[in-house]
Amino acid sequence: MTAARTLFTFDDSYARDVPGMSLPWQAVEVATPELLVLNDALAAELGVDAAGLREPAGVALLVGNGLPDGVTTRALVYSGHQWGVYRPRLGDGRALLLGEVVDTRGRRRDLHLKGTGATPFSRGFDGMAAVGPMLREYLMGEAMQAMGVPTTRALAVVATGTRVRRERSLPGAVLCRVAASHLRIGTFEYAAASGDREMLRALADHVIARHHPAAADAPQPYLELFRRVVDAQAALVARWMLVGFVHGVMSTDNTTVSGETIDYGPCAFMDAVDPATVFSSLDDTGRYAYGRQPSILRWNLARFGETLAPLLGPDAADALDGVLAGYPAAYERYWATGMAAKLGIAAPDVALGTDLMDLLHAEHVDFTTFFRALAAGTARDLVLDRARFDAWAARREALLPADRAGVAAAMDRVNPLYIPRNDRVDAALAAAEAGDQAPFERLLDAVSRPFEQRPGLDDLVGPAPTGSIPHVTYCGT
Repeated sequence: MTAARTLFTFDDSYARDVPGMSLPWQAVEVATPELLVLNDALAAELGVDAAGLREPAGVALLVGNGLPDGVTTRALVYSGHQWGVYRPRLGDGRALLLGEVVDTRGRRRDLHLKGTGATPFSRGFDGMAAVGPMLREYLMGEAMQAMGVPTTRALAVVATGTRVRRERSLPGAVLCRVAASHLRIGTFEYAAASGDREMLRALADHVIARHHPAAADAPQPYLELFRRVVDAQAALVARWMLVGFVHGVMSTDNTTVSGETIDYGPCAFMDAVDPATVFSSLDDTGRYAYGRQPSILRWNLARFGETLAPLLGPDAADALDGVLAGYPAAYERYWATGMAAKLGIAAPDVALGTDLMDLLHAEHVDFTTFFRALAAGTARDLVLDRARFDAWAARREALLPADRAGVAAAMDRVNPLYIPRNDRVDAALAAAEAGDQAPFERLLDAVSRPFEQRPGLDDLVGPAPTGSIPHVTYCGT
């Protein structure tokens, strides 16, 4: 107990500030927890001794057992629109908030345990998690972090020594997730639907203080909160699009008010450019396809605005609509700025970027490969319609900086070489489930330093071979 007590200084400001939005709940007991992977760099950010987390008391803490006196784990409640359908009561069905810590940079961050057993919000499910999906979330979070995409991250994955029954029996695990917070648009939907305006106000005040403190000084703080969340999410989805990331289930309960990516369930990275790219087994209509992500986010943000209306007075609808009307321009600005860096041009050019995406789609070119090839001067070899490419390349050439020597190096600093390629992820996770973590650790090392070409990793570059079985991901893993 002594080691666990000294590892973290936990706080519970959310439970204090917004009573009624979480329930005290305990994790299931894990008899023989085994640490599979620990994020030493993230531990250092949190100001915690990684060696202490590897001790038995530390590993127990990472599955929610052996907690220090005064620490109460909680299941958070929220609503959400899933696949466009409102679900009034979702919440942490297999997760618990371990507590809040203030990291070495003074940032308040949540430690959240996933796979700790059933809660009152489990809706009949077992509340458990398996090794493969939890390692997948760890891997994806570190890849996104390394590429500069705001994201939740995993501090650790711990095997429970038990089996989880899905389509087949799988080894169980608990993931410890670190986030700026776990507050979502769905959190606001639940508070608004409760009819308790003071609880809604307390939630909004908590989010302003925690994530958007400058909004407190605005003439209309809650409208300014909306504006800042709109901007943060526009920036986030633009970054997704610039690395070919497909979230897979952009429900309002998976849209954070902090602007971080959350929930790496049915996510994947696009290979050949196609706006209709979908990986989720459930998305047979393409609602959350790659090309629809910006518009779906706008839809989600409209739902967020609706929750704030009770705090804004009689002119709320017009004020909220006015803020939301600025979303397309904000998204385009973030996307065009990022695309300019990927192309090596001196200033954003929306038409050049969109015309390129149309060309890559028509030619079925691999998204990630193209930009590294463009820096190397070999991109022309990836297309069949050379005349169309040459016309586009001439337009780009006219926009390149005078210092051409530094252009390729600058492009390679923003265009990843190593991403979590779908087939490599599947292979690494299959090996890990069978007890061999070496492929996972090798892939993790590659995607954690995605821009730097290194010897011995050539097999991790490029899409799956032509004719491979289409990649499919699943919710609820």
